[in-house]
Amino acid sequence: MTDAVRARGLASLRALLDPARLDREPDDSAGYLDLLGGSPGDGAGQPRTPAQRAMQSSLVAAVYQRGWRNGLNLAMGLSGPSADEERRGAVRALELDGEQRVLDVACGPGNFTHVFAGALRGDGLAVGLDASAPMLARAVAEHVVPRVAYLRADGRRMPFPDASFDAVCCYAALYLVPEPFTVLVEMLRVLAPGGRIALMTSYRGSWEPQRAARTVLGWASGMRMFDRDELTGVLRASGLVDIHQQLSGVVQFVNGRRPLS
Repeated sequence: MTDAVRARGLASLRALLDPARLDREPDDSAGYLDLLGGSPGDGAGQPRTPAQRAMQSSLVAAVYQRGWRNGLNLAMGLSGPSADEERRGAVRALELDGEQRVLDVACGPGNFTHVFAGALRGDGLAVGLDASAPMLARAVAEHVVPRVAYLRADGRRMPFPDASFDAVCCYAALYLVPEPFTVLVEMLRVLAPGGRIALMTSYRGSWEPQRAARTVLGWASGMRMFDRDELTGVLRASGLVDIHQQLSGVVQFVNGRRPLS
């Protein structure tokens, strides 16, 4: 049954791709569509900070949620929602309930993607996109469910037409990806009118000693620390409305909606 479920998801994903944006024929031999090729650990030639290199590790992929992610949260001083609460919060922020198309950017091992798929019905589809082959291998091994498909691609050059998705999510990843604002602009490009975006990323803080300490943390690890108005400013400049921001320690949750017209 898993093979049939995976095949249906990949067929639905193929139908969403824009041929004009493809540099190569997608390879589905690993259980996800691979648009990057190369050796599984090379990250398609992307820049490498310590944190980014960790995301290409099979070991980190294996322990991501219970080990790396929880340890990272503790190291950053996060005392906010649990992982399960984050997932439920993302489903609410994206208003998932129906035959929607959802894009989970930098999905890692699919911890959020499969939850999004469970909130859909009919022809709905949750697509998990990541550049890390080890992460996607874990997603395919553990989180293949109906209405889900995984894609190895560069978030800076997404292979989808404009306005392809009813909801776009990126949790705990923008502070890791190369060129995060390029990725954010791509996320907004593929967001359809009426669609919602939900983000969770780092927050530098407002108190100067706090900002300095978090800047050092970011520099040492290769994680970007975002100021309060950086992400909301991009959303407003792109015409989004109903923008909400919640600050929790070194983390910020941001969501908004693209108007229908």
